[in-house]
Amino acid sequence: MEELTAGKGSRVQHAKYGPGVIIGVKYAQYVVTFMDQGVIEVDKTDPLFEILHIENQSIEVETTSAVETSLLKILRLWGEPNEIIPLGDRWEGGTISLQPKDASLKPKELPIEVFFHKIVMVRDRLRVLEQQINSHKQLSDEDKVNMQQYITRIYGSLTTFNVLFKQKEHWFTGEKGGKED
Repeated sequence: MEELTAGKGSRVQHAKYGPGVIIGVKYAQYVVTFMDQGVIEVDKTDPLFEILHIENQSIEVETTSAVETSLLKILRLWGEPNEIIPLGDRWEGGTISLQPKDASLKPKELPIEVFFHKIVMVRDRLRVLEQQINSHKQLSDEDKVNMQQYITRIYGSLTTFNVLFKQKEHWFTGEKGGKED
């Protein structure tokens, strides 16, 4: 009987490299994207390596070249906020009302906590994307800088939402160094 192998998307932990997700399977190694270290090949028998949650288990050995697909899956799996970000006191229990120009159309109300959670998720996913860009081994330094500039501009576009945060340390900052647009 052949031994089953953890597949792409399996969550792992390595004592040296931290949390990661398997993006490829070789005969004796897993290709893993670690949150802080980037893509590393890890021996299947490495005693510092632990599989936390198995996905796509099979007896087949896979090869991978679809890094984009794997990155999207990683962002979905690990993109939840790692810390509790408090909503400003004056907004707790509030709602956001969206009123269409056409008065015959029904307005939309949304609990502000739900909206705030979505904003925090965007921020945290941008941070993960920044980490992935910075640790990518195939991007040149110039490409990394160019991509970082786009992310900085995105943060700048999101400064409008800083009013929702309880603590200034959680604010979005863009090219102007913390000033709102």
